[in-house]
Amino acid sequence: MPQYNPPIRDTRFVLDHVVGLQSRANLPGFENATADMVDAVLEEGGRFVAEVLFPLNQVGDQQGCTRHPDGSVTTPEGFKAAYDQLREAGWMTLGAPEQFGGQGMPHTVSTAFEEYMISANMAFAMYPGLTHGAIAALLAKGSDEQKALYVPRMVSGEWGGTMNLTEPHCGTDLGLIKTKAEPQGDGSYAITGTKIFISSGEHDLTDNIIHLVLAKTPGAPDSSKGISLFVVPKFLVNEDGSLGERNALSCGSIEHKMGIHGNSTCVMNYDGATGWLVGEEMKGLAAMFIMMNAARLGVGLQGLGVAEVAYQNAVQYAHDRRQGRALTGAKEPGEKADTLFVHPDVRRMLMEAKALTEGLRALCLWGAMQVDLSHKAQDEAERQLADDLIGLLTPVIKGYGTDKGYDIATAAQQVYGGHGYIAEWGMEQYVRDARIAQIYEGTNGVQAMDLVGRKLAQNGGRAVQAFFKLVGDEIAAAKGEEAVADFVGRLERALNELQAATMWFLQNGMKNPEHVGAGAHSYMHLMGIVATGLMWLRMARAASGLLAAGEGDAKFLNAKLVTARFYAERILPDAGALRRKIEGGAESIMALDPELFMAA
Repeated sequence: MPQYNPPIRDTRFVLDHVVGLQSRANLPGFENATADMVDAVLEEGGRFVAEVLFPLNQVGDQQGCTRHPDGSVTTPEGFKAAYDQLREAGWMTLGAPEQFGGQGMPHTVSTAFEEYMISANMAFAMYPGLTHGAIAALLAKGSDEQKALYVPRMVSGEWGGTMNLTEPHCGTDLGLIKTKAEPQGDGSYAITGTKIFISSGEHDLTDNIIHLVLAKTPGAPDSSKGISLFVVPKFLVNEDGSLGERNALSCGSIEHKMGIHGNSTCVMNYDGATGWLVGEEMKGLAAMFIMMNAARLGVGLQGLGVAEVAYQNAVQYAHDRRQGRALTGAKEPGEKADTLFVHPDVRRMLMEAKALTEGLRALCLWGAMQVDLSHKAQDEAERQLADDLIGLLTPVIKGYGTDKGYDIATAAQQVYGGHGYIAEWGMEQYVRDARIAQIYEGTNGVQAMDLVGRKLAQNGGRAVQAFFKLVGDEIAAAKGEEAVADFVGRLERALNELQAATMWFLQNGMKNPEHVGAGAHSYMHLMGIVATGLMWLRMARAASGLLAAGEGDAKFLNAKLVTARFYAERILPDAGALRRKIEGGAESIMALDPELFMAA
């Protein structure tokens, strides 16, 4: 049976020494995030997910969700009781605005808790996760009446939320959607169409589900410019907030998936369902992108969350399992075999997992801080900088984070050997669950194209130049520090590779746009390596400073320095290879006639 222990000490280290949470106490909402309060959130939240949610992870995978003849859906055994506990304990309200019943904590703090929840039970965590995304969209684009009617009960967890984009004939190309919204003359619309892959589309956890649905009004352009966003509740809501009659929408079926079986991924049918416009007509895609960007950061966190729990179990297995002898001779002659930890290749897999999970944790929490600063920083320039940085790095956190999350899950499975392939050990579930994160909320190929096709050139390249300056300034500041001198040199070379690849795109992309498409995936990974390298520079500097001052846990801090060295020696060098792949261009990728891909 697998196990999970929330990485509380590492989270605290990142919040204190990478993100600088306590230095932001002057900002709105941060006054609540005292050191004692954050410790309580991490400790109590970690205990809750480990004791309540984690035991249901394999249950959810084995049982899945059940659709009944009337279209209703029940979640796996124990999910409803666990959700009630989550809601009653107030964990749903952690980062929500106080004016709608939330606790008003920084997004950075709620992100730390969300990582733990994902590691404990990814499929379960999707139910509140989708609700938080829907809340964000309503707060940004909804009318005052819509906010007052829906948001408080979504914040409390009484009601759930979803996003409805994809249809059977279109995925990423949302301009192809066919769902129609006919005005009814009273301010409402009749929504008709079918949506697929709707996470948490129907379930028994909440009294109501508030669907956000993309549709086209009569006469709208037959493209993405004609899309509008509508709020369509499962049960109509009376003016006093009580539930009215059932709306004309239903779950047609539940998708049979590779993983995340505990989450109800539904085909949703809208048969003239009553909905109301959110924001402006034909501005729906911009409104939905608020939810999508939040979801993409959340999916990046899923990559980290699944990687962490898979890594923890692989470490424990390597401690327990005895196979063969060390290459340098028996480490424990009194035993019939040494543990897996004596084998360099096992160590390689575990060190890559450790370096990447700790680096991605720092990157995700630093990204969450940029979200906070983009809304709450006192200086307009600081708000703009934070918004630029998180906009640039959202596709990186999602794409690079989930690619690496899947790699870590499969490497952790590999540590188990044959047992990793057997269901009772739990590792194959983590591999299956991790795989979806590379696909939904925009495949990682889409993320890469968003990065190179949109984000690099946006506002004249302002964001990427700000990122280059941030990394360059921190490299310059650390150059005189002997403890991190080698890391600094290697990170600087990786930054140079990223800047050179960016320049190559600028010089060659206009001549042939396929060069950009061909190099997009490699560029996303190159930027991910540098961004995570920046996080490791911060962690290494903090660890060396604390050791020099005689503060903190010396074993923990020395482990940080060793892991930073591993990142520098074994991961940062990949930057050069990725740049050379990018400069290989598109010719060999695009040269073959499609017929030549087929077997003879």
